[in-house]
Amino acid sequence: MVPPLVRKSSGTCSSSSECSSSSYHHSKVSLPRQCGALSLPSCHLAPRCNHDFTSNFAPVEEIGEPILITDHIEGEIPKAFPEGVYIRNGSNPLFGGLKSTKSIFGNSDSAWVEGEGMLHALYFKRKSDENDGGSSYTVEYNNKYVETSSYKLEKQSSKPLFLPAVKGDSLAVLFSLMLNKLRFGENYKHYSNTNVFEHSRKFYSVAESHLPIEIDILTLNTLNQWDFNGTWNRPLCSHPKRVVETGELVIFGVEATKPFLEIGIVSADGKELVHKVDIKLDRCCLCHEIGITQRLIEYEKEKYARIGIMPIYGNADSIKWFEVAPHSTFHVINSFEEGHQVVVWGCRALDSIIPGPEGGLNNDPKWFSRCYEWRLNMETGEVHEKYLTDGPNQFMDFPVISESFIGIKNKYAYTQVVDPIATSDAGMPKYGRLAKLYFEEQLSSEGDDGEREEEKVIKVEYHEFESRNVFCTGLAFVPKQDGLHEDDGWIIAFLHNEDTNVSQVHIIDGKKVSDKAVAKITLPCRVPYGFHGAFLPISFQPPTPSSS
Repeated sequence: MVPPLVRKSSGTCSSSSECSSSSYHHSKVSLPRQCGALSLPSCHLAPRCNHDFTSNFAPVEEIGEPILITDHIEGEIPKAFPEGVYIRNGSNPLFGGLKSTKSIFGNSDSAWVEGEGMLHALYFKRKSDENDGGSSYTVEYNNKYVETSSYKLEKQSSKPLFLPAVKGDSLAVLFSLMLNKLRFGENYKHYSNTNVFEHSRKFYSVAESHLPIEIDILTLNTLNQWDFNGTWNRPLCSHPKRVVETGELVIFGVEATKPFLEIGIVSADGKELVHKVDIKLDRCCLCHEIGITQRLIEYEKEKYARIGIMPIYGNADSIKWFEVAPHSTFHVINSFEEGHQVVVWGCRALDSIIPGPEGGLNNDPKWFSRCYEWRLNMETGEVHEKYLTDGPNQFMDFPVISESFIGIKNKYAYTQVVDPIATSDAGMPKYGRLAKLYFEEQLSSEGDDGEREEEKVIKVEYHEFESRNVFCTGLAFVPKQDGLHEDDGWIIAFLHNEDTNVSQVHIIDGKKVSDKAVAKITLPCRVPYGFHGAFLPISFQPPTPSSS
């Protein structure tokens, strides 16, 4: 039986969360810039808060209970829109800001991507009484921290404990890592702030630094770590992939010590790790996502700029390597087999946008990703690669497709579009438009001299927001039940207007992306920018009694 999700009372959030469900009005308020009173020991290595958050990257307070927001919808939620939960993960640092340390070894600092994970969820429940008037749906919003072991430790202590160890002076970073390991048994905090996924009707929050954590999707309460009955003893990637034909889940994890990268396959019922293999890399490298076809696994080996193709139940000896041009690709759009070729589409940049120890986020346009294609011939070993999009306005990332086409040739994808100017000003990525990619509709590419080139690029359709200061995160595709075409459905995303300080969720027709949003749902709280979103279909209707 589904517990009630409506918060009957008109309770309010604290002022620093910028939320009031009783009055429910949005006025311009200053964003939280203070960490509160912290009782830190008088030690040079005590982590301290940085008051450098501005705009919508600043954290918010936890609500923890659903708030009914059905009366704050502009437009109409389509009648064919499925029941379910739209949820997005993201960084929401405890104590109001990022941390830094200063010692005789120098400085060490945190990056925004290290904030504790907070889940933001919208619940779409179809009304049982069609004559109730107004919207056909009840909509509720909730947010809640993912309560990892390090979150609980610092929350109980009411102060930062882990030393930041991502960027700064090399000796200071190394010393912070060592002290964290000695004091807490971990080099880093467990953030669980990157993605949310479902397998066998269970729901998980994940970041590739640790194991995934099961979440009660109805309450957002944190349950248990998922280690596949003790058979997986390393972090898990943020983007496991489901094999459409079998329902199995392909996972992988990276470690700083051998074996550096292992790939596993989880049974469709989620009860068993049925295959695990060491890829036998000779060094550790960051690997955020892999692609799969119906028979093969594709991943990248950073050191030699190679892409490896392995049968799903293969091992290190069965990998076929392809040398490709150096690049950094965090997100794969899709991969599939076409004759003797494996085709991989991804969002490719020339180098990583993630900061190194010595500096902050890179903002030169060459670090922004564009849609790209690799064609890998399994018989000849030949590689053909090219950009799929063209022009300075086509920097894109966070791609999504209809999940029923994972590993199968697809016609469409949707992405968030980078705003280069806003990103450079903020020092962190900002996405000012949405786009639909048409892989089977090609256009001529224009060269630097204005001449038309033979290399073809694909058609791109854009969805423009109402203001230049509106930015999005958490893009997801919601398929229409019994839809006849791949793009039958909607795209959904969290938006924030920096002029009005109002956060919304927009629902956009997947076939008519350039049209206005069919529904705009105003949220009772500011929702900070974050990472990946997902729509998880769930029925909230009571079961129909069986006839005897």
